[in-house]
Amino acid sequence: MQNKNKTVVKSLTILNLFRIHSRLTLNEIIHLTEIPKTSAHRMIGSLSEMGFLTKDSDGYYSLGLLFLEFGHLVAERMDLRKIAKPHMEALRDEVNEAVNLTMRDGDEAVYLEKVDTDHPVRLFTKVGRRSPLYTGACSRIILAYTDEKEQEAYLQNMELKSFGTKTIVDKDVLMDILRQSRLNGFAISYSELENSTVSIAAPIFNLSGQVIGGLSVAGPELRFSKERITELVKKVKQTANNISKELGYNKQLM
Repeated sequence: MQNKNKTVVKSLTILNLFRIHSRLTLNEIIHLTEIPKTSAHRMIGSLSEMGFLTKDSDGYYSLGLLFLEFGHLVAERMDLRKIAKPHMEALRDEVNEAVNLTMRDGDEAVYLEKVDTDHPVRLFTKVGRRSPLYTGACSRIILAYTDEKEQEAYLQNMELKSFGTKTIVDKDVLMDILRQSRLNGFAISYSELENSTVSIAAPIFNLSGQVIGGLSVAGPELRFSKERITELVKKVKQTANNISKELGYNKQLM
């Protein structure tokens, strides 16, 4: 473990050089970091293979395009949270239920933001919480709008486990629900992550028309009658659409 940590530290030392220098040769990197030539050569090779560094025809190294991708992801997540927050607060004030914002991170959804209700009986969800994409409306709505081939690959490699009394663990049933959610424009879950709870979620899209998040209203099942669910679906979908528009999404152009 110690050796791995040292390797990571040395690799980051190399990458940090490019915060100041736009281009460096192998010898310049060795001189600036004082890392032995053999180790430096091995680390630079690994960083290049993974896309963190790129080498030009003159033998100079610079940061790879992977950092551009990371930069876009960080900016997108910050923008989504900032833009969504006022809409979430307005929805919370209107329906007096907790409102959650999720975003995909690998095979999971991470909760980026939450605005809570003042109800004494409520659903507690922390920012930073993670859940599998297949369970819970606010996670599953992201999966529903993911490319079908990617969905299939995800489900082939994922073992479906129960978290609540009604977690969906049958892959055929799950695929049907994903298709129906995409057709309806929303997802709903009952007791999937927490027992006796309901969550209603709609997708959020970016400028390119890609799903980048989910917005949900969630709370104890006792407050979610069929009549109220119908009304909440409309409000959640409208709020998610408003956020998408502010992010630059235009359905008519897609």
